[in-house]
Amino acid sequence: MADVVLFHHIQGVTPGIVAFADELRAAGHTVHTPDLFDGRTFASIEEGMEFVDQQQWQSWLERGIAAADALPGNAVYSGFSFGVTSAQKLAMTREDARGALLFESFIPPEWFGEWTPSIPVQIHGKEDDEFFAEELPAARAFAAANPGVELHTYTGSEHLFADRSLASYDSEAASLLIGHVLDYLAAL
Repeated sequence: MADVVLFHHIQGVTPGIVAFADELRAAGHTVHTPDLFDGRTFASIEEGMEFVDQQQWQSWLERGIAAADALPGNAVYSGFSFGVTSAQKLAMTREDARGALLFESFIPPEWFGEWTPSIPVQIHGKEDDEFFAEELPAARAFAAANPGVELHTYTGSEHLFADRSLASYDSEAASLLIGHVLDYLAAL
């Protein structure tokens, strides 16, 4: 079983994030859900962005790293959208990282330095998601250049489609995503 650090999206630790973590827990994994927003949740992406923009992006990344420092190592770092920044940085820089699960976002690795993954990585997103679509070419190139990277794309344009507490929830795509994730975690 794996230890998973799951970073929330721009709307905070919503009931859908908790439900996603609970699905992984039900399969026997230990899941930590650091709350970078100190209990705040937002009704929309725009409201969350307004809150996040009150501080520099670097400070949010530092909060994510500090949250992970308080948790056991040897973890799989995962995140939804906004949370991918912390998850990907930790997966790239922690020698004891076991893997990375990147949902609905992908940061070009050169933002954080050189990264040729020695850990298994999964990237998930909707092909026509206005946020993910612009990152998709970099994700495709990264997956093509690194055999340990799996890229899973889904039909549609909904962002945050795996959060069952949001109107953007797509149960069919979310079911496929969780199946891929559980297979990935079982293989570690």
